[in-house]
Amino acid sequence: MFLGNSGLGLPIVFYRTAPMPCPYLGDKIERRLIADLGKPATKQAYSTLAVAGFRRSQNMIYRPACPNCNACQPVRIVVDGFKPSKSQRRILNRNAHLSAREVENNATWEQYRLFSAYQSRRHSGGEMSFMTFDDYRDMIEISPIATWMIEYRDPDGVLAACMLVDDQSDGLSAVYSFFDPELETDGLGTLMVLDMVEQTRKAGLPYLYLGFFVQGSRKMSYKRRFKPLEALGQDGWQPI
Repeated sequence: MFLGNSGLGLPIVFYRTAPMPCPYLGDKIERRLIADLGKPATKQAYSTLAVAGFRRSQNMIYRPACPNCNACQPVRIVVDGFKPSKSQRRILNRNAHLSAREVENNATWEQYRLFSAYQSRRHSGGEMSFMTFDDYRDMIEISPIATWMIEYRDPDGVLAACMLVDDQSDGLSAVYSFFDPELETDGLGTLMVLDMVEQTRKAGLPYLYLGFFVQGSRKMSYKRRFKPLEALGQDGWQPI
């Protein structure tokens, strides 16, 4: 199957992965539609695929193509209509001492130590919990489009959280985030999404893409707390 081009005048070839256990729903089988964007890729080519529900991992783009299951829905926040809830405002106030700074997507050992601690506590035994520093560096640094990191630090300069961000034609994409597991009750995951909403608004862009919402997965339930939220289905992007 072919769609568009890679930004180099070459067609993008899509493949379907072999069946494997679903990482979110234990009784399901996962398959994905994947393609290599190449390097570099045009912003428009990537954005067109993002609007069609694809996500990026390094140079690869993918979306679920699972047999007999459509639990995974691409979702995005409509920035213009977003207002933080009372609980979200409390999280903003609780973390007002943290400062956010955009940095280049260059992996550091400081980031990796935080990433490893997060994986060990939150996703122990998962595929990402076994990532080496080289694996982490590939995740952060390999990108065919404009990508950067946002670091969140306390007044002493201690790194508390990180967000990897992609630039799209119609919005920003929250690719991956992690935080100090010792600060789990501070709502740092929510804080980063709230901050990204404001960054998207300041950039004059309409959407913040959050990846996939998975019906029945507790890990993904937090995404429904950000409203207005749109999901991609058979009839295109619709409010949920």
